Amino acid sequence: MEWKITDGLTEYNDAIAFMEARVAAIANGEAEECVWLLEHPPLYTAGTSARIEDLTDPDRFPVFEAKRGGEYTYHGPGQRVAYVMLDLNKRGRDVRGFVKKLEEWVIAALAEFNVDGEIRDGRVGVWVRRDDKPLTVTGKPAEDKIAAIGLRLRKWVSFHGISINVEPELDHFSGIVPCGITEYGVTSLVDLGLPVTMADIDAALHKTFAEVFVPARV
Repeated sequence: MEWKITDGLTEYNDAIAFMEARVAAIANGEAEECVWLLEHPPLYTAGTSARIEDLTDPDRFPVFEAKRGGEYTYHGPGQRVAYVMLDLNKRGRDVRGFVKKLEEWVIAALAEFNVDGEIRDGRVGVWVRRDDKPLTVTGKPAEDKIAAIGLRLRKWVSFHGISINVEPELDHFSGIVPCGITEYGVTSLVDLGLPVTMADIDAALHKTFAEVFVPARV
């Protein structure tokens, strides 16, 4: 499979066009699988479950209909996006299992920096406990979201994927209700006090991918 890393900022529509073409080629047996690591300029994307009331500042950044699962998500500089174009025809046609593998991949990558990423029933993405913060209004321990997951399949080939907050401008998330959740916040590796670079997270993602995902059947 191909690992593709793009420096600078990739326009969202350009990324969609690439994924559409690559997914079609993979489905037709004309291209190998691909993981594409990139950053976007500031923007919001609306998944298929997005509610318009969760777009609290529609004029702040461009808004795109993503046609992936999930609700509103922010992408921008300092956030590593990993678009995952894999052939589930060769990896098992199990959508729920595949999402679990994506979660395991994010958690394993975060563990490379001694960050304990966790998943929560009813909350999409990967979360970290913030014992350094006050309890929530419901008396629960504070938690912040550090990674988002959104997926789409066509002919059992996946696209879209994951995003991990390395050092984005966290205030940029305030124009939406991220994934429709108001009780908890958003964090990043740098916000947690870790001087992690994009090269660091890329190396962690590459290493842990091989640990979580078995090779595709020929």
